[in-house]
Amino acid sequence: MIQTPGLLLTILAFALVIGPLVFIHEMGHYLAGRWFGVKVEAFSIGFGREIAGWTDKRGTRWKVAALPLGGYVKFAGDMTASGRSDPDWLLLPAEERAQTFHAKPVWQRAIIVAAGPVINFVLAILILAGFALAYGDAQTPAVVGEAMPGTAAAQAGLRAGDRIEALGGRHVDTFEDMVRFVKIRAGERVRIDYVRADQPTSVETVIGTLEQRDRFGNEYKVGLLGIAPTSPVVRPVGLFEAPVVAVRRTGDILQMMVETVGQIVSGRRSVKELGGPLAIAKVSGEQITLGWDAFVFLLALVSINLGFINLLPVPMLDGGHLLFYLIEAIRRKPVGPEAQEWAYRGGLAAVLALMMLVTFNDLGNFGLWRHLAGLIG
Repeated sequence: MIQTPGLLLTILAFALVIGPLVFIHEMGHYLAGRWFGVKVEAFSIGFGREIAGWTDKRGTRWKVAALPLGGYVKFAGDMTASGRSDPDWLLLPAEERAQTFHAKPVWQRAIIVAAGPVINFVLAILILAGFALAYGDAQTPAVVGEAMPGTAAAQAGLRAGDRIEALGGRHVDTFEDMVRFVKIRAGERVRIDYVRADQPTSVETVIGTLEQRDRFGNEYKVGLLGIAPTSPVVRPVGLFEAPVVAVRRTGDILQMMVETVGQIVSGRRSVKELGGPLAIAKVSGEQITLGWDAFVFLLALVSINLGFINLLPVPMLDGGHLLFYLIEAIRRKPVGPEAQEWAYRGGLAAVLALMMLVTFNDLGNFGLWRHLAGLIG
């Protein structure tokens, strides 16, 4: 039976995901800026018209805005929320000018900008460390328990007891490593390196495609090799080891994100798989109905995603600013204002186009276009 969390619960869950993560991201910028003596003029959750807010004793305006799809910290000397400098900041009195963002050395500006994505990764690591403490570190050996009949593994001639060494030239240590590799490579031809009776050998096969449907009616296509695992080994994890396990898991998730983006850019994966705020809202509502464990794990995933996206070298995003600072550090002078202006315009156009694309995809996944086509037909 298909279960739906309902509109109100979906909206609440979305707010519980996006609100705290945006706040934490912007708090990273805020705290780093304060550390280096930069005056903060505004701290906003959301964009557009202010709904509620207050001004603290330092002159910072804390506010919640009408469009809750992000946020920003506006430092002294910024012309816009995107961080472009106000040309008049050089005309300020020396004392005020020293408190502007753009008066700081390039390395300090880079740290302030990078602090947002970094704190998102730190939050995810803390969450995953908590899971490691609570549930241990489950690792299944990269050994074939059974090659399921009719699957790519069976067609490749794999047998129970074969130890998989590498997939597509990438070394694998655990069954979980294999799952992460195969899951995003449906239909691709790969080489399997394995050991049977102490004899190394290899074979090529095409990864199968498995169409899945969850309890909420969502349909997914994932890669399937057809290897059944052996019994997992769950190790208890201590307080000092938990962060190490969490960092490793965060790295695995980031690697999958990078590879997925690369597949989309190269055309091996459809852009229709990109989701936006509506998709996040839908998944948030679904995960909260599955329990707090599932919901908190979603928080970690979205936090990693938020940090990763913001580090992309696109003007308007933190990664775009960091790219400018890298160029400035190499050239020993900032990028010219005209070049920055055109870059920001291009970055804004790219971000808006991406938002339109993912919203179009989200509405399509909700069945809107099929419904409209049925009405027209």
